[in-house]
Amino acid sequence: MPGHPDVWSLVPFSPRTRGPLAPTRPSSESGGPTRSRDHRSGHGRHASRAVPLVLLSAAALVIAGAGVAFAQAHKTVTLDVDGTTVTVDTFAGSVDGLLADRGIQVGAHDAVAPAGALADGSEVVVRHGRTIVVTDGGEERTVWTTALTADEALDTLDARSGDIALVASRSSGGRPELALDLTLHGPADVLVDGTVLSTPDGDARVADVLDELGITLGDLDTVRVQQGDDGRVQVVVQRVVVQDVTSTSEIAFASVDQDDANRYKGTRTVVTAGVPGVRTVVDRVTTVDGAETARTTLSDTVTQAPVDEVVAVGTKARPVVAAAPAAAAGTSSPVTAGGSADSLNWAALAACESGGNPTIVSRNGLYHGLYQFSVGTWQGVGGAGLPSQASADEQTARAKMLYNRSGAGQWPVCGARLFS
Repeated sequence: MPGHPDVWSLVPFSPRTRGPLAPTRPSSESGGPTRSRDHRSGHGRHASRAVPLVLLSAAALVIAGAGVAFAQAHKTVTLDVDGTTVTVDTFAGSVDGLLADRGIQVGAHDAVAPAGALADGSEVVVRHGRTIVVTDGGEERTVWTTALTADEALDTLDARSGDIALVASRSSGGRPELALDLTLHGPADVLVDGTVLSTPDGDARVADVLDELGITLGDLDTVRVQQGDDGRVQVVVQRVVVQDVTSTSEIAFASVDQDDANRYKGTRTVVTAGVPGVRTVVDRVTTVDGAETARTTLSDTVTQAPVDEVVAVGTKARPVVAAAPAAAAGTSSPVTAGGSADSLNWAALAACESGGNPTIVSRNGLYHGLYQFSVGTWQGVGGAGLPSQASADEQTARAKMLYNRSGAGQWPVCGARLFS
């Protein structure tokens, strides 16, 4: 029908005939000759037969025209909807009419080809758009595509950007979901755990391919689809691990000086040992295939405070020791002890007491020289001044004197070395 290109409708035709002719009067009433009536009567019969014949001929022409229109309206076309192809008999006059008859809805992101009038033998292709998540230069975004397979989508997207991969989302059951088969024909590769596995037929969804290869995904593992350098489709499985890592570090202690009037000047004595503190840090660490990609500090606390070192610094003045009177000229002689002490191992005793240093002074300032004399003991064996200021020979001689007088017990720790 003109003005309605999508649907052809057959119009039924019903032939209509004229009403019955007026009846002729009987001859007895006509008053005319019989032949004249017969002529009129014969003429009437001829006319009544001619009218139905004309109507029947017209009806036949209308029916024949309708048959031609019916034949022209009927079409056989091929309809491909998202890769599923069927052959359709239709009377639609346009592609839109065909899709409407089939109940196929087309949205703003869908593609239909061709458009316009529909001819017999046409092939109509419908591709519904769908959203997929892609990574582009490391950033995720959502795009629309009418591609049927991952490699088709990658070809299309790769023309716009050279670093594109498709992201397979994870369903509530943990299966990777990508609303596309990998490829229509040929194999696909799976990169997982440092190895490359191949599947001979990539015409399948990502989850099915991984199941076929026996690959189990962790809760956080990611799956993406990309094109390899050889153009083959690759499914890349990345193992993602997020864990809390606890680490400790030492906090250095401080050293504090305290004046001590009971200790001689120049002496420093540790009265409280320093103890390092402990800092505990908890980080949330993300690794992808074993490489750290993110670290977030959850807590940073001092779990053990350091203990300061305390050093006593002597402030007491040292006693002044009068110098021994000088020996008369010509009467000076070296100090000797005599007795059995000369045969003992005095070098070993000195090494134990002072490390063999004749000038050393203990940290508390009370003991001096090779044999760690106190000033009082030194003076008791005739020494003058400080023991650490005397010569090594004099210190040894006076140590022998002390031994001859009191024995090795004067050196309770190291005295046994005399007999070594």
